[in-house]
Amino acid sequence: MRIPGRTVALFASAAALAAALAGCKPPPEGADGKPQYPVHFDTPSARPHTTTRAALYSRGDSGSGVRELQARLRQVQWLNDGPTGEYDDLTEQAVSGFQGKRGLPRTGRVDNVTWQRLLAMTHRPGQWELYLMGGQPAAPPDPRCLTGRVLCVSKTSRTLRWMIDGRTLTTVSVRFGSQYTPTREGVFSIYWKSRHHVSTLYDSPMPYAMFFSGGQAIHYSYDFAAHGYAGGSHGCVNVRDEGAIASLFAQVRDGDRVVVYR
Repeated sequence: MRIPGRTVALFASAAALAAALAGCKPPPEGADGKPQYPVHFDTPSARPHTTTRAALYSRGDSGSGVRELQARLRQVQWLNDGPTGEYDDLTEQAVSGFQGKRGLPRTGRVDNVTWQRLLAMTHRPGQWELYLMGGQPAAPPDPRCLTGRVLCVSKTSRTLRWMIDGRTLTTVSVRFGSQYTPTREGVFSIYWKSRHHVSTLYDSPMPYAMFFSGGQAIHYSYDFAAHGYAGGSHGCVNVRDEGAIASLFAQVRDGDRVVVYR
């Protein structure tokens, strides 16, 4: 049978191309006797999309990294809540606003580009920026707290442990007096409880007050609940968790010890 010259030329061109792609050697034959070409050509639509940015933090995440993110967002005034360490809806809204202001995609998720931009605009948060609204771990109890019924107050970790015979029943965040009205340190006793107390000296409410040294008491503070460690007391031990102080008030008795230590 006679093969047209054009067909022969096409076969020759295909064989030459295959030989070049296979390293100048004829490609091996498959089971069907046809050449097996090792090179696969992708069409443009088959290529992977590479513009998606991986999220470092997103809604539902938690931990120290999220706490630092929230503290930095507070520094640039995109977040007023927390830090809590929980990536909630308020954090997502703050991230989205920060992104939009700087021409970044408003995803509400923190990718590397968003994080680097935030780092460039903020400083590393200190201990009490990270725990502005409490939630910090408590320091080890003072040895004087290990027997009996004790309100064990650490100035170092800014926490209060309610302890009975060395066992911690409750831990809450607290704050203390300012430089000019410091909270006294030492061993004291609760001598008076006043559920709806109002300070006669400062004309300010002191709910769930438990007095332990002169006019100094452990009590709930509206200011602490609203502003965290941005403020201070006139010497009292402030508690910001109203539910926790209400529970403590019901359990603590006159005569229970208070230990305030560094």
